[in-house]
Amino acid sequence: MGRFPKASSLFLLKFGFSAYDLSSNGLTLLQQRSPVVKGKMVEFAKNLADFAAASGKKDVLVLSSLDFARWRNIDMSSGLQMYYLSSTNTDGTDDHCEQLNWKRLQEYNPDQRGWKYLSTLAEGNATQEDNFPFEDELEEEDYYPSLPFAALFSCFKARGLKVTCLLCYCSEGDNIPDAFHLAEAATKLLGLSPSNFHGNEGGKWLVPFSWNTVYGPPPDMSIF
Repeated sequence: MGRFPKASSLFLLKFGFSAYDLSSNGLTLLQQRSPVVKGKMVEFAKNLADFAAASGKKDVLVLSSLDFARWRNIDMSSGLQMYYLSSTNTDGTDDHCEQLNWKRLQEYNPDQRGWKYLSTLAEGNATQEDNFPFEDELEEEDYYPSLPFAALFSCFKARGLKVTCLLCYCSEGDNIPDAFHLAEAATKLLGLSPSNFHGNEGGKWLVPFSWNTVYGPPPDMSIF
């Protein structure tokens, strides 16, 4: 944590993990910007799942990016493709998400060893190693179960919560437009009007002030 460098107030702080509450819609939004200590992701996900369950939450929505270099069968004909993973069915599918023309994450296979190991950890039936016990023989299919969203998905699911992950492939650089894309998708899934979450600047989204330190304002185009 630290003082926000662009703040007009000395008491405006930024954190690696922030919480926002929208009581009118019964929503709580958590924004995590800092990494989790290596080897502690599953423990962190378990604690977060316990907190959500103890708070009376029933549905959880995880928004996450994926490495663009890992994207297979790229199709940009209809814009940036949204992928999902849901606990509704054992194969990760969800009828509502399919109706929104989103694609289930192809790399999810509950019978694959990485996903099975993660599920076993989430249910408390194994002791976590620093990494997968088969780290020395990792295969391509072990990549996705090793990601943070996978740990969150497995731990929320193990606590009996309905969890849906919304995922989009992003390149390195300014990913704020990708964040807007995920936010729009979240409102569609929840059946909410995006206008409820817009700021006062011409219908634009009201973004966390901490984002202002990521890339700064756009350049003055008059200099070109």
